[in-house]
Amino acid sequence: MIARSGLGPIHHLFRGGPGWPPELDHLELTPPELWVLGGPIPPGPRVAVVGSRIATHGGLEIARRLGADLAAAGIPVVSGMALGIDGAAHKGALEAGGPTVAVLGCGIDVCYPAQHRDLRNSIAGSGAVITEEPPGTIPAPWRFPRRNRIIAALGVAVVVVEANDRSGALSTARHAADLGRDLFAVPGSLLSDRSAGTNSLIRDGATPLIETLDLTAVDALAAPLTSARGRARLVSPAAAPRGPGRLPPPQARVLARLGTDPVHPDRVAAALDLSPTSLATLLADLELAGYVRTLPGGLVAREVAPAQRRG
Repeated sequence: MIARSGLGPIHHLFRGGPGWPPELDHLELTPPELWVLGGPIPPGPRVAVVGSRIATHGGLEIARRLGADLAAAGIPVVSGMALGIDGAAHKGALEAGGPTVAVLGCGIDVCYPAQHRDLRNSIAGSGAVITEEPPGTIPAPWRFPRRNRIIAALGVAVVVVEANDRSGALSTARHAADLGRDLFAVPGSLLSDRSAGTNSLIRDGATPLIETLDLTAVDALAAPLTSARGRARLVSPAAAPRGPGRLPPPQARVLARLGTDPVHPDRVAAALDLSPTSLATLLADLELAGYVRTLPGGLVAREVAPAQRRG
């Protein structure tokens, strides 16, 4: 064990030694050593959840819910602590009180991205942050595809939530296929480049993931997920948006045009032949009533049903 000020104990593991995850021995290029912040590494079965750094609001919500569902079932979540889908999956697991494992592409004493310093500390507090890179190693683009093989190896299944056709998450999917891990992908709109990679994975043989319970197809996950379902903790990641209830016709008409994917109000106004001022008034009413949320950049989206939200 070595120590780094402000980080707590950092454990140095060697292949085959105490605390070593045996799943890494399945790799063609098994790392000879690991550095671990927090720990010990939660035992399996684990599920890796990965995806785009530049994610949509819907993709982030799916990753967060999936991470929370898995943690509620006692299944550790593995991801790469990146911005976007990775971070959302880690946060969902932590919200549900479960352990999660972050695999870095840099030294254990280097926080990348810097915005995830608090997240890293939370992960280390309940699970583990790990890397094969020696302390002091700075991030480099070529290190992340190499890091992805460890993410794939640690999971009995890999779920790709959102990815374009050049996303680094697809390298994790390739490693999963090479290792014989079960591969799942969340389908998305054919009009969205953020779903091009996941839709291609499904076309090429990955199992579509529509709800968390789809993972019961993996033998090692069936029992914990089925047990958690009995506690009513599991929900469909693609939960329905909140219905219109008894809204007045003008607001109901606007709500019917909105989905959970963000859209610019100008597009909604054009589709409904409304002036921007009239639409802004209707959207304000809908937001006050809890039917709509405003997102960065002035985009708007339907709110999901409160009973289906966590956090």
